Amino acid sequence: MASPIILIVDDDIQVCNAVERDLRQHYRQDYRIMKATSGAVALETVQRLKQRNDQMALFLVDQRMPGMEGVEFLAEAMKFYPDARKVLLTAYADTQAAIAAINLIGLDHYLMKPWSPPEQNLYPVLDDLLSDWLATAEMPFDGIRVAGTLWSAKSHTIKDFLARSQIPYQWLDIEQDAEARVLVDAVNQEEYRLPVLFFPDGSTLIDPHITTVAAKVGLRTQATQPFYDLIIIGAGPAGLAGAVYGASEGLRTLLIDKETTGGQAGTSSRIENYLGFPNGLSGADLARRATAQATRLGAEILTAQEVTQIRVDDPYRFVKLADGTELSCKALIIATGVSLRTLDILGIEALTGAGVYYGAALTEAAHYKGKPVFVVGGANSAGQGAMFFSRYASKVTMLVRGSSLQNGMSQYLIDQINRTENIEVRVRTSVIEAIGTDRLEAVVIKDNDTGDIETVPAAALFVFIGAKPHSEFVADVVERNEAGFILTGPDLIRDGRRPKNWRLGRDPFLLETSVPGIFAVGDIRQDTIRRVASAVGQGSTAISFVHQYLKTV
Repeated sequence: MASPIILIVDDDIQVCNAVERDLRQHYRQDYRIMKATSGAVALETVQRLKQRNDQMALFLVDQRMPGMEGVEFLAEAMKFYPDARKVLLTAYADTQAAIAAINLIGLDHYLMKPWSPPEQNLYPVLDDLLSDWLATAEMPFDGIRVAGTLWSAKSHTIKDFLARSQIPYQWLDIEQDAEARVLVDAVNQEEYRLPVLFFPDGSTLIDPHITTVAAKVGLRTQATQPFYDLIIIGAGPAGLAGAVYGASEGLRTLLIDKETTGGQAGTSSRIENYLGFPNGLSGADLARRATAQATRLGAEILTAQEVTQIRVDDPYRFVKLADGTELSCKALIIATGVSLRTLDILGIEALTGAGVYYGAALTEAAHYKGKPVFVVGGANSAGQGAMFFSRYASKVTMLVRGSSLQNGMSQYLIDQINRTENIEVRVRTSVIEAIGTDRLEAVVIKDNDTGDIETVPAAALFVFIGAKPHSEFVADVVERNEAGFILTGPDLIRDGRRPKNWRLGRDPFLLETSVPGIFAVGDIRQDTIRRVASAVGQGSTAISFVHQYLKTV
């Protein structure tokens, strides 16, 4: 962590240099001494330092400067560093202005020129002020800061991406933090776009795409070579398992995900029934461990890169990315999984990301401390979400269309929910409207048996209502069912016939699609068992079939 700063502002270069010399002599071990020769330049410096989240301990400012007097500068600088100590250098004629500034801007002290000898007239005063500042100063966050509003969908997207990518960040809510609002206003240049990301090097990103953020924080977004033995699309548990086993068995392996590693499982607050973890583990922890393992074994991982198209030109398979890059490989695994279906009710679209969230949205849960939260859905993901939100919310109400939780939820979760006092389960109930202007304020719910309708206050609505497959980009390449799930292995054999255009003298392997050398694993497959362990098993098993296929190429 860099040392705190003492900033000298004086338009008289000789005086400025003299003050700097005296301060360095006494304070250089503990503070950085900086200087500016005008109020305008000093304000630019203050803004730049605040963007880097540097600590400002003390301003030592001359009162009589052309263009901007010392008191005027301090009034502006306080917007960025309200807790820094403020000292005015004055001539005898300026003492009244200095005295007035005590009430006007909370001036801590004023010093008469000349201040020599500093041991008597300068250091004792500054020592006292700096000691007082140190007693209350908070250590600044030495990392990425994300400034926005809780009700900004784009802010939520960036926070969620950073959290799932295991990138530490500090959230600055400009509706609650005046300093953050000033900082955002200073860099937005009247465009007012959110979120704004501030980096430790002083750079900023305004309303960025996640690919830009990924590249900035050091995640890989570009492949290192044009050709691989194996490309895996989708970095959920199935894709990560494929990358671990593919790389460990000597295949040049590339794993690509349009967001970050972990997939839908990565948003789970707690996976209780995963083999080998008796105390359970979070989806984020599982993703972190698997990502590190795949990387250590030699797999290359691209994040925030979407695959838009694949094509076949035997013996190679080609993958086209959203940025136009095309990569080739010998074998391809599709592990793109599914995403939660959206809720089609009145008012919900405008409030998505502003109180309405699809999935667990773990980054938002703490913001609803002591407030009423609703969860829509009755499967495991909804139960896991409800348990997590119950740590913060005053009450969690689960809205379940079915007649009981037993229809789609593991018994261990049902038992946990029943033991949690601030979770209420309402079965045979639907949400039919979301109410709010710039944020969710209430929901309208319907009793499906009686038809009764009521409007209840709601701070947040988390939706878990089934899934749809991410398979559009292969619609014209491999066979899918009507719902969009990919057919593999035995499902491709109809009346004893192999898939159309299948030219090999064997049946498709268990996890192989209608195109030889293209495999599908995890939730993207038709009628698969949707469990994390099953996805991991399929991802690892697919590698044995990849090896068998490569022997024939």
